[in-house]
Amino acid sequence: MAQTNPVRSHYILVDGSSYIHRAYHALPPLITSTGQPTWVVRGVISMLKKLKRTYAHSVLVTVFDAKGKNFRHDLYSDYKIHRAAMPDELSCQIPPLFEIIEAMGIPLISVPGVEADDVIGTLASQLSDLDYEVLISTSDKDLAQLVQKKVTLVDTMKNVTLDEEGVKNKFGVSPDLMIDLLALQGDASDNIPGVPKVGNKTAVSLLNAIGGLDAIYANLDQIKLLSIRGAKSLADKLNTFKDQAYLSYELAKIKKDVLLNKTLESLSPAVEDKVLLKQLFETLEFRAWSDELLPIDAVQTTDTLKSYEIILKEAPFFEWLNAINQAEVVAFDIATTTVDYMDSQLVGLSFSIGLKSVYLPCAHEETGTAKPLPLAWILNQLKTWLESKEQLKISQNLKYIYNVLLRYNIVLKGVIYDVLLESYVLDSTAARHNLFNLAQFYLNRKITQYTEIVGQGVKQIDFDQVPVEMAAGYAAGNAETIYDLHPVLFDKIQEFKKLWCVYEQIERPLIEVLACMERRGILIDCDKLEQHNEALKIQLQILEDSIFELAQQTFNINSPKQLQAILYDKLNLPIIKKTPKGQPATGEEVLSELAHEHELPKQLLAYRSLSKLIFTYTDKLPKKINRKTKRLHTSYHQTITATGRLSSADPNLQNIPIRTQAGRQIRQAFVAKSDYYLVAADYSQIELRIMAHLSHDPRLLQAFFNDEDVHQATASELFGVALDQVNQSQRRSAKAINFGLIYGMSAFGLAKQLNISRESAQHYMEQYFDRYPSIRTYMHETKELAKDQGFVETIHGRRLYLKDIHSRHAKLRHAAERTAINAPLQGSAADIIKMAMINADHWLKESNYEAYMLMQVHDELVFEVKKSDLEPVCKAIKSLMSDVVTLAVPLTVDMGYGENWDEAH
Repeated sequence: MAQTNPVRSHYILVDGSSYIHRAYHALPPLITSTGQPTWVVRGVISMLKKLKRTYAHSVLVTVFDAKGKNFRHDLYSDYKIHRAAMPDELSCQIPPLFEIIEAMGIPLISVPGVEADDVIGTLASQLSDLDYEVLISTSDKDLAQLVQKKVTLVDTMKNVTLDEEGVKNKFGVSPDLMIDLLALQGDASDNIPGVPKVGNKTAVSLLNAIGGLDAIYANLDQIKLLSIRGAKSLADKLNTFKDQAYLSYELAKIKKDVLLNKTLESLSPAVEDKVLLKQLFETLEFRAWSDELLPIDAVQTTDTLKSYEIILKEAPFFEWLNAINQAEVVAFDIATTTVDYMDSQLVGLSFSIGLKSVYLPCAHEETGTAKPLPLAWILNQLKTWLESKEQLKISQNLKYIYNVLLRYNIVLKGVIYDVLLESYVLDSTAARHNLFNLAQFYLNRKITQYTEIVGQGVKQIDFDQVPVEMAAGYAAGNAETIYDLHPVLFDKIQEFKKLWCVYEQIERPLIEVLACMERRGILIDCDKLEQHNEALKIQLQILEDSIFELAQQTFNINSPKQLQAILYDKLNLPIIKKTPKGQPATGEEVLSELAHEHELPKQLLAYRSLSKLIFTYTDKLPKKINRKTKRLHTSYHQTITATGRLSSADPNLQNIPIRTQAGRQIRQAFVAKSDYYLVAADYSQIELRIMAHLSHDPRLLQAFFNDEDVHQATASELFGVALDQVNQSQRRSAKAINFGLIYGMSAFGLAKQLNISRESAQHYMEQYFDRYPSIRTYMHETKELAKDQGFVETIHGRRLYLKDIHSRHAKLRHAAERTAINAPLQGSAADIIKMAMINADHWLKESNYEAYMLMQVHDELVFEVKKSDLEPVCKAIKSLMSDVVTLAVPLTVDMGYGENWDEAH
């Protein structure tokens, strides 16, 4: 029913276009002394200010119509035909209005090709699906069709909100029939025709008696029996204007699947730019608003950080230590000089127990008159608490904290919750999993970002140079946010038992495993790497000379503009694709196509590949070696990929090619220390085995049970030859099909990969599915399940949400369908190797063997094993990895060892 009290909501979607319309027509003209019209700006901003006051705890998002026509004009050329062009006195007010809205920190969005209503419909749908309460601030009746359990309309000028019952009372039909109502009675304001002479009363009676448009047209014969004026001729009229009714339905229907040009995460409130606001208000002569703001000089120096207690003396320190020892759970975080876990120094620690949050500085250059307590003394006092399994702790980025504290001989224990990991397990496809984004998304809280404190680029300072008052606001604020985030995330994960198991049994135990791997690092033979570097640079020079010879001139190979001139002007190669600016493209995909036409593109591809290896690895790796350990230390990230796979960075060890000679040379520089071997343990064809497990395809299962070469077996099936008669070309084709199909590859993609016609590729695929019908069934059922529930799961219950699975944009929808097929395979493989890492780490620590896990690269684990312990360790690792889960087919592990990583393969 209609309500007069404001409702607390997570999101307010403001129909900015209706605000403009109301302000333009309702307010007296207001013009500055220079002749600038401002009354619309004044009116809209006044309404937004009132909205912010009324709904102080909600996120406001303003939505405006974009310039130009939209898709409805394509459906019906007379759509809104009577609307006059925007008058100059209004159009000149739009730019300053938008500038003020953005300076106020209120997100603003408009999308070309659709109306503001469609953007609002899409946002309301997405947000309500995420369990947010949504208010739509508008005076437009068309938006009533969006009202549902979590979506309500509000007209702030009349101080009235409309829920589902309110819509029914006001318009005579429920929200789900509002489109049908407009389709029948039409809408004069938008020039939607409707059915001639069917007014509101008739339309309402008809809809409540029979149902929506489809039901009406399926039961025209029943209309004559209704107690509606003119019922006898109504059926004939409806039948005559059926096409017009359905056209009106499409015109009135608000889209809920608009491809937005901004993400939900980017539509979060920002800090007001008070300096810019004051300047704008003064320019537009809004003196009262300008006077509300501080003078510009004061605004620039005002510290907006919340004030927290700073502990600088022993007495408050022990008081706080007693408090955290008695607390049921404590949120804590650390502040360090850099993000490099191997070299960073502790600058401070922050804690929160909910009602109270504090900062404990220990190495700031500027602390005012009082000096911080000595770091060694602080850590000595905190060591028992930090290493206690019983003292439960919550934090963020635990792996980093674990590694930093190890440098101070503290083994962190009792940290059972990492809010970033909790967020990642809940929805890996959401925004970047950092504290700033999570605070906005789950708490509707704007917190200070690290770069706001230390700066960026050449002006960036280390955290120990930040004044302690400012550092306290940032660090203690983070601890407070961690404390508040955890129960929200924890409750959501607890709703799904499988997700909780993913967090508790896979992701959380993996933190310590990865931390140990990172700190141990791997040895690099710098001399060998330098030799490879020189050799690769010679090869690069040879390629460059060859390219210049083919082009018959020298040019900048890395310049797209000069490359365009060579490929398309001089060599007259076909233009396959253009850049967004309309220039002929020169990307890798295009060069791969052009390589069939000319030798130069082929040489360019080789040049780029080699150049990337030199720049990324042979030049860079020696500079990454830690001066103390003399080893290379990567960072493994648990919260990056959508499927659950680990990623590696600084340096990225997962992109070193294994099949090229250059890639193998780089791997030769990864070596074991004296009297040790490097051991590589690699799951064989794990994703195909998971496909066999999930699809239960008899032929695929049999191939794995017989320990056959599955690509050879597929080739035998496809080409109708005996296993021992399969040639290498046939096996390569079968391999491309095996892996291509589990990645959702189309016939077009397969044709490109195998360099065959699309018809031949389609024929191969049809043959494949004829012989492996259960795989086709699995793929179909998985896509349907994804459409039904909006996500797919791994074997162990990790979820991958598919936001585009119902998209009307075919490209996005097909990509989501391909992901639906592949994600359970790739995600299950990720879960399995993570579980294997946890089990292997536990066994290694319990055993007396000198063996250490060093790296994880896709489906491979790399160990450093003492030569005398090689046999028992390899046997145990192989068994642990093979038996980590029970699938419908055996998990096979290929193992090798050698003095370097290449030999271990």
